[in-house]
Amino acid sequence: MRSLPFVDEHAVVVGVGAEELWPRLLVGVERAFSREGGARYARVVGAVPRRVSGPRPVSAGSEFPGFRVVRVVPGQELALEGRHRFSVYRLVLRIDELSDGRSRLRAETLAAFPGAAGRVYRLLVISSGAHAFGMRRMLAGYQRP
Repeated sequence: MRSLPFVDEHAVVVGVGAEELWPRLLVGVERAFSREGGARYARVVGAVPRRVSGPRPVSAGSEFPGFRVVRVVPGQELALEGRHRFSVYRLVLRIDELSDGRSRLRAETLAAFPGAAGRVYRLLVISSGAHAFGMRRMLAGYQRP
């Protein structure tokens, strides 16, 4: 995995342990990144990969529009990478076991936005708060049973 600049990190506390959260995370990632809206967006920005493919259940090599799973540490970490015309990026989802039977789910985003078009894209997606809104919304879904 190449080095990319840090963009942000979001986290939620989930009322289950890491062992129970891990399969929910895999199913949730599959569901979130396999939707038709994501595929349309991936086509518009020229994202690679472009479609759902690779091994299932989700594991290293699984692909979704705009993302490829590049690292899996069961129960702890799921890393996805992708690229499109305006950015090269990585999303790392980590589970931290807490002492009281709960877990913390963290989503770290790293990305580069090359060129003038990349700078404009960063303004539209990152600086506008749209990315943060999407990450918080995705993570909030894991707080529900």
